[in-house]
Amino acid sequence: MVRLTRARAVINWIEKHCYVPEGSMVGQRIKLRPWQKKEIVKIYDNPHVTRRAIISFGKKNGKTALVAMLLLCHTCGCEAVPNTQLYSGAMSRDQAAVLFGLAAKMVRMSPALDAYINIRDTAKELLCPELGTFYKALSAEAATAHGKSPIFIVHDELGQVRGPRSELYTALESAAGAHTRPLSITISTQAPNDGDLLSILIDDALIGTDPKTTVSLYTADMDIDPYSVKAIRQANPAYGDFLNANEVKDQANQAKRMPSLESAYRNLNLNQRVEMNAPFISQSLWESCLGEVLESFKGYPVYGGLDLSEVNDLTALVLTAPINNKWQMKATFWLPKEGLVEKSRADRVPYDMWEKQGHLQTVPGKSIEYGYIAHYMRRLFDELDIQTIAFDRWNFKHFKRSLIDAGFTEEEIENKFTEFGQGYQSMSPALRTTEEIILDERLVHDGNPVMNMCAGNAVVQTDPAGNRKLTKQKSSGRIDGMVSLVQALAMGATYEQEDIVPSYLEQHEMMVF
Repeated sequence: MVRLTRARAVINWIEKHCYVPEGSMVGQRIKLRPWQKKEIVKIYDNPHVTRRAIISFGKKNGKTALVAMLLLCHTCGCEAVPNTQLYSGAMSRDQAAVLFGLAAKMVRMSPALDAYINIRDTAKELLCPELGTFYKALSAEAATAHGKSPIFIVHDELGQVRGPRSELYTALESAAGAHTRPLSITISTQAPNDGDLLSILIDDALIGTDPKTTVSLYTADMDIDPYSVKAIRQANPAYGDFLNANEVKDQANQAKRMPSLESAYRNLNLNQRVEMNAPFISQSLWESCLGEVLESFKGYPVYGGLDLSEVNDLTALVLTAPINNKWQMKATFWLPKEGLVEKSRADRVPYDMWEKQGHLQTVPGKSIEYGYIAHYMRRLFDELDIQTIAFDRWNFKHFKRSLIDAGFTEEEIENKFTEFGQGYQSMSPALRTTEEIILDERLVHDGNPVMNMCAGNAVVQTDPAGNRKLTKQKSSGRIDGMVSLVQALAMGATYEQEDIVPSYLEQHEMMVF
């Protein structure tokens, strides 16, 4: 007699006892698709014994229904362990109720399951008295999961977590330590940003250093037509099956006609890592500017933008230079060293990790000392041909003293630093200049994740006259890098060929536009 593998036993159990809970095929016995079976095999037949599994694809592909079947199998099926606890975690009560609701419907539709499992709708609990197994749906809005001891965990739509940490996720994962073979399954569309918890977990899993972690990422390639059937198929394994192909294509066509819908379409339908709130510059447009940036701008005219922080916030300096008919840019960011981890938690971005990777500099102490920034800029001015640095006049009166202490003369400060207001009058034409440069594919950046964060957080506020300025899409979001870039490009827009003498061009072999 051939012994079934764990995966085959799970598949057989699901197809014998589970019924479609809703939709056009409601009430029919479950017939798992090949791609669903593949996911089950990856989890349960892993020779290293899977501890954590991540499955991510577009919406309406039956993510929650699939994990509901697995949940029931661990409650009273072939994977059930007597007298154990099972939990699912979601960001909101409504989301937590979705998984419970589907599981409860499957129980009620199946005579065999209905005979074994008690449903407690109000508490969102399932109980199998014969085995002593117990399941409950939890949400981040309720009390934490401390004190529990789950053997099976579902993290439902973990992509909704903003930032690198979730108290509910951490509590559930750490609570599973009492069991020898716990299993947690994360099933979600992608989070919008690299610094979000799900993105960090996926990126770590894709490296493959932990054989006990499996990952399946269905996502459309960023370099193909996002509205094509090819892109849709890559992120939607149920496309043309129980996912209505015409409906998805209609959503694609609508997003194509209305750019404001592009981000949500790409995140939810194509399962791409894209911020759903439409930023000043769309992610696809920003990513199209990614390229090789010279290590040094020495020998080129340099224009900069400086956004000074309030005491302990992010300070940003962006330098731009016209090189080979494009504007190349470099961004430098500072935060106080002390309290960096707490700042990461508050802003929900991995500043501490970015510091270790060299994308962010830290200043000793609890606040940004302007003298530290001033001495850094003195070194830049000594090395580069800086034409001007645009700055917000709000904090500059305090910074000027530090510049003098760092060796700047009054004449240098007057000639090399330009006041730049943050209101509609100054920002509106500067935003137009920035848009033109980016749309004309004349900007090149190096993909600094801090700058990417600022680009994703920056949205436009418009006054009744149609003038625009940058603002944050959320209170904890930082846009300092984008503000500095807009200022720098606005300064660089004054750069014209006739302003540079031929001898300078010959000496530095510059191409101008």
